[in-house]
Amino acid sequence: MASGNMKDIKRRIRSVQSTMQITKAMELVASSKLRRAKERTLRARPYFNTMYETITRLASATREDDSVYTKKREVKNSLYLVVAGDRGLAGGYNANIFKLAAAHMAGKSARVITIGKKAEEHYAKRPWPVVEDFPGIAETLKISDTHPIVARLIELFRAGEVDEVFLCYTEFLSPLQQEAKCIQLLPASFEKKEQEEKQEPTVLTEYDPSPEAVFEAIIPEYLYGVLYGAVVESFCSEQSARRMAMEAASDNAGEMIENLNLSYNRARQAAITQEITEIVAGAGQVG
Repeated sequence: MASGNMKDIKRRIRSVQSTMQITKAMELVASSKLRRAKERTLRARPYFNTMYETITRLASATREDDSVYTKKREVKNSLYLVVAGDRGLAGGYNANIFKLAAAHMAGKSARVITIGKKAEEHYAKRPWPVVEDFPGIAETLKISDTHPIVARLIELFRAGEVDEVFLCYTEFLSPLQQEAKCIQLLPASFEKKEQEEKQEPTVLTEYDPSPEAVFEAIIPEYLYGVLYGAVVESFCSEQSARRMAMEAASDNAGEMIENLNLSYNRARQAAITQEITEIVAGAGQVG
């Protein structure tokens, strides 16, 4: 009986060790991808910041009702771009963004554009209509890859098929912290910064042919930058979440192996004690 128990424990130890090798390998891969993704994220942020400052200055030179991209309208239909991962085993990364998007879409007539294989799979089983899927683009995304996505959402917005557009993604704060966020893309709203310190002279910019025309032309560029930055941030967050999840899984596997080794040693000692007892009992009967 003890021998059979020892075999089961041995088999379990080998199984957990095999799992631990996989989680360790996945942790190393995620760490490598995270390093590259973090560099790409840091490179993308200055571009977005510059673009945002430029378009904010343009917005201050125009009226809200001058552009179809900023004009408020009655909301009947909404469009959500949901950025998730292409793989699982990343802790609560995918679940968190889906939960936030669902809370945001509650009570609305919403459509979805998915970015990432997990988002595609998730919304294929949900009641919200999917306009288009873009799986497997996050790791190698270039700014030009965002053009068809932005073109599609602008087409729907300008045609009046949707009245507002939101982007749901995960912001990378640190290797230990990621935050799911939902931001409004259209109608665009830009805060006019109050310049409290007016020590420096204000530079007057002349726009040709007009601020409104330049604003209309630059909005798609702004959306390319926002979407690119969001996907890059999300991919970086995914790798960070996966690294943490695999590190925790490896630690748990190591703890399980220690406990199983203790159980194995106890079973072996029990088997030895039983054999000695049987030998002593047999010797007593012979005597």
